[in-house]
Amino acid sequence: MFRFTKTLLMQLLLTAVLLAALCRAHPPATTAMPAALMDTNAGAYDSKFDNVDIDEILSQERLLNNYIKCLESQGPCTPDAKMLKEILPDAMMTDCVKCTEKQKYGADKVTRHLIDNRPEDWQRLEKIYDPQATYRIKYEETKTLANGQKANIEVDATNRAEGDS
Repeated sequence: MFRFTKTLLMQLLLTAVLLAALCRAHPPATTAMPAALMDTNAGAYDSKFDNVDIDEILSQERLLNNYIKCLESQGPCTPDAKMLKEILPDAMMTDCVKCTEKQKYGADKVTRHLIDNRPEDWQRLEKIYDPQATYRIKYEETKTLANGQKANIEVDATNRAEGDS
C-alpha cells in the first residue's frame, strides 16, 4: 500500500499548478484563440472590455474611424480594438458562441449601425471578416421580419379602430 506523505502531496499539488499554468501559457497549436483572450473558467472571450461605451464610439466619428482603420490593418489599435481584431474572425466563424451577453449585444449594435449608417465601411470589413455575408444576411432577415411584424401590428390597430367606429 502506497502512503502519501505531506511532502509528496505538496509536490503533486505544485506539479498540478505548474502544469495548469504551462497549459494556459502555451496552448496546443490547434487552438484557434490566443489563451490570453479566453476566460479559462467558461470558455468565453475575456470580458474585461465588456464595459467599453459602444454608444460613445458609434457617436464619435474619429473614434469609430480609428476602430475601423485598426480592423482593416490601416492604423494603430487601442488595446480593446486589438483584442477585438484578434477575436473577430473566431467570433464571426462561430456565430459568437463564446461571446458574453454584453459582447453579443455590442456586436449586434455595431453591425446594425455600420450596415445602416456606414455601408461602405461595412462592405470593406465584411470582405475581411465575413466574406460569405452571413451577418448581413442574418441582419436583413431579422429586419424584414421585424418590419413585417410592425406592419401586422399597424394593420391590427387599424382594423380595431375601424371596428370601434
